[in-house]
Amino acid sequence: MFFVRYLDVCLVLATGPFVLVGGLPLFGYLVGAGAWLLTRVGTAYVQERGRTAGDPKLRAGLLVGAMMARVWIVAFAVVFAKLAGGKADGIMAAVLVLAAFTVYFVMSLVTREGPIQRGSTTRGRPSTS
Repeated sequence: MFFVRYLDVCLVLATGPFVLVGGLPLFGYLVGAGAWLLTRVGTAYVQERGRTAGDPKLRAGLLVGAMMARVWIVAFAVVFAKLAGGKADGIMAAVLVLAAFTVYFVMSLVTREGPIQRGSTTRGRPSTS
């Protein structure tokens, strides 16, 4: 199950050789991959910290802050790739991040792992409807 949970990271890393061989924009790939991996590691750290937090307000603040920071970091990376490298680099970074997010989103739905599901406990009877 570990592989499925990090399938988006595998996608980002496995794309590298194709970018090199295909002559695709390397700078855009490196910026997009770096931003995605940085935010993925940061999110995992914050989610673990949120699970161990006793105060619900602190937990909610950490998780919402991590989500917002992740969006800003990835968006900044795409804009940076475009401004520093060119239009093709910006598109490469955006496509890579979009593909990684799509895989991450689908795998989080399939595995039902996230900050809420893992830490929650069900009380009462389960619904039969």
